[in-house]
Formats: sequence, structure tokens, C-alpha cells
Amino acid sequence: MPNNAQPHVALLASPGMGHLIPIIELGKRMVSHHEFHVTIFFVASDHASITSLLKSPTPHNLDIVALPFVDISGLIEPNTHLVTKLLVIMRESLPSLRSLIAAMKIRPTALIVDLFGADAFEIAHEFGMLKYVFVTTNAWFLAVIFHSSSLDKQVILEGHVKGQKPLKIPGCKSLFFKDTLESLHDIDSADESEFIGTKMTKSNGILINTWQDLESSTIEALRDNNYLGGLIKVPIYPIGPLVRQEGKQVLDKQVKQWLDKQPIESVIYVSFGSGGTLSAKQMTELAWGLEQSQRKFIWVVRPPSNNALGSYFTIGKTDGDGTPDYLPQGFFTRTKDIGLVIPMWAPQAQILSHPSVGGFLSHCGWNSTLESITNGVPMIAWPLYAEQKMNAAMLTEDFEIAVRPKVSRTEEIVGRGEIEGMVRMMMADKEGHAMKNIVKELKQNAEKALDKGGSSYNSLSQVAQDCLHHLQ
Repeated sequence: MPNNAQPHVALLASPGMGHLIPIIELGKRMVSHHEFHVTIFFVASDHASITSLLKSPTPHNLDIVALPFVDISGLIEPNTHLVTKLLVIMRESLPSLRSLIAAMKIRPTALIVDLFGADAFEIAHEFGMLKYVFVTTNAWFLAVIFHSSSLDKQVILEGHVKGQKPLKIPGCKSLFFKDTLESLHDIDSADESEFIGTKMTKSNGILINTWQDLESSTIEALRDNNYLGGLIKVPIYPIGPLVRQEGKQVLDKQVKQWLDKQPIESVIYVSFGSGGTLSAKQMTELAWGLEQSQRKFIWVVRPPSNNALGSYFTIGKTDGDGTPDYLPQGFFTRTKDIGLVIPMWAPQAQILSHPSVGGFLSHCGWNSTLESITNGVPMIAWPLYAEQKMNAAMLTEDFEIAVRPKVSRTEEIVGRGEIEGMVRMMMADKEGHAMKNIVKELKQNAEKALDKGGSSYNSLSQVAQDCLHHLQ
């Protein structure tokens, strides 16, 4: 419980690891570096990875409170876009949030929400709190959201979506159609983006999980009235990279023993995040590609689904050596000397920080991207949904720390030969070594940004100072 003299901040996370992880890390940082009391509210979920995350030790003065699960099945259609679903869930959670904040003896000075929680600003206004939005992805994504919301929807549909012309963003990298956001394809989703953008302009500032040196030109465009600053109208605070720390959790004994036996930077880690899945045909090609590369690998495997977001299934039948029926028969036996398969979930931060890991085949969620960079690990960028294609474009074209697979246009499948070639290049070729050198420089740059006196440290200090002034 906060004391009267201590600033108290509330953070609100919408469903999904991509939102909850950086919100928790922001809370930890405000407690440990700026001496705040922090209460984190999140919408309840029984997902195994979230349960594991919440069991991790948290500092004194950090409280984590689950809001009751809300059933929105009667409020939406079955095929409603994910963004709309998240907004509805958060709106329906507001009464619970209001009553919990009202019951606090010492109410928060400020409320920090992620992109989907901005409706909670009405509660912040009611209780006289400062209002901030925390964009848990990068500055380029924010630039696209604001710029697209300022354009006529029909112009975007005709030129960018149907005409497949690049969407030019003032002062920033253009968005090519092949990397575009799914929400720009749909007028209803575009309306939701405009709604989010409008809410953000009514805040006291926007925090972003990036850092000044990583996206300097984009951040300047967001601040400059000649570019996007005139649309945004509020201060921009790059405060990242906020990623899961290794903490006191330990790797599973089997995983640790296996990794400890491998040479330095010899293992490629393969994972598509807490929610990403592949089709059965793509799973088969990936399995063969890893096997044929003859490079060491750790693969977090989930049963296939034709929906990229369709995870959370149980493991299927297995053959004689334990290989699940959705992988090539005998895969476990043939790869027992080079690979380790982990079902469903793995402690990613701990694996990426292990000295034996030298590459990461990833869906390019921003959390995973930052974890890879902050551990100095280059990537094979394999985006699935949301803004992941944008992230992949930045990693390959701007930062030059990733390679992206070529997809068969006829089947929309990445073939085993392509996968084998990318893995070999990443783990053994000159191009892979060059990427490793660049990403290690980025790692050091990120550490400087977070250190006392660094750009991200100073950005969060400014937010902390504003909260203290409001308290007085």
C-alpha cells in the first residue's frame, strides 16, 4: 500500500503477453528507478504463459491486480476484427476498474494505459489523474496509426490497398503494401485506429517502447509540427527497450543441460510467440528445413492451425519415438543429436540470454524483437500478423540484423530449401557474422539508453517529474 508522500501510478494492460510484459517491466522500472508505488491492472486470463509470468518475483511497492473476466460474446460477431474485440473487452472492464480505484485509500496520481485501454481516461478524469498512453511497440507503428487516421479512408483503400502503392508517412519510412497493417484493409478497423489516435491526443503524453537512437528520424517526425507533431499535439517519450529480465527464474533442467553442452552461438532458437501458429504444411517444411540445415536448434512447437492466431491446443497423437503426428515421422529420432523440441511454451528471455544461442527464428512481435536485440542475437524474420510485417521490414532494411524468407506466391509457403539456406547463412556465413556484429552494437546502445542519464532514463524521469508536480 502506498504512503501519502509516495507517488502512486496505475497501469492498465489489455489482454495478451505483448501488452502485459512491457507494462509489467514499466511498472518495475518506475518502482526501482523512480521510487513510485505502482498498481498494475490487467484483464484476467488463464493462459499458461501469463500464469507463469505473474509468478515471477516482483519488487516491493508493485501490486498486480486481475480485473474480472468479461464475456463479450453477446456484444460482437464471431468474425469481429481482433482490434475491435480488444477495445470491447477493455470498455466492458471499466466498471471493475472504477470501483477498484475508488476503493483505494491513496488513489493514483496518473493512469498509464496501452493502446486499447484509452477509454479508461474517463476514470482518470473523474479522479483527477494524469493520463498517458504506453505504445508497447515501435515509433514507426505510431506514425502509421496517426498518419493513416488523418487520411480519407477511401484514399487508403483505393491507393494503398487496391492499388498496392506505398503509403508515404511524413518524415518517416514509407509503408509498402506487402508490410501493411491488416487494419488498413478494413474501413471499420481504420475507424477504430482513428478512435485510438483521437484518444491519444487527449493524453498528457505518449510513452513508446523504443529508444531515441534506434528510431531517431521517426521520433523527430512525431515531434515536429511540420511532419506528424501537428497531429499528435502531446509530448513523446521513448522509454525502451523494456523487456523481460532473466530474473531469478531458472531454465528447465533438461533445456539448460542441453544448451550448456553446445558451442557458443551455435544454436538457433525457433519460436512464434505466445499466440502464433503455422499451418500443417508449413510445419512440415519448417521441420525438414531445420533437419536438413544440420545446425543445432531449439524449437518451441505448437500444433498447427490455418489461423495464425490459433494457438492454445493440446498436443496431438505421437508416433513410436514421441514425434507428434503433425511433424515428419521419425523427426525426433533423426534430429536427436542436433535439436531439442519444447512443447507449447518456453522461458524465452532465459534461452536468448544463453551464450550458446546465436540466432532467433521469430514471428517478429515487438517483445521478441527487443529481447533478441538486447541479447545481441540476429534474427530470421518470419512475421505472421498485426504489425509484425512492419517490424520485419525494419529489422531487415533499416537495422540489417535479420533476413526474411522468400514465400512461394502460388502456395504462400516457405519451402524447406529456403529455410535450410537461411539457417545455414545465419549460423555460419559471413552475412550472418555481419548481422551478429551489428546487433551487438545495438545491444550496447540500448543499455546506454536505459542507464542513468541515458535517453530513455531521462524520458521516464520527465514523466515521473510531471507526476510529482501533479501530486503537489
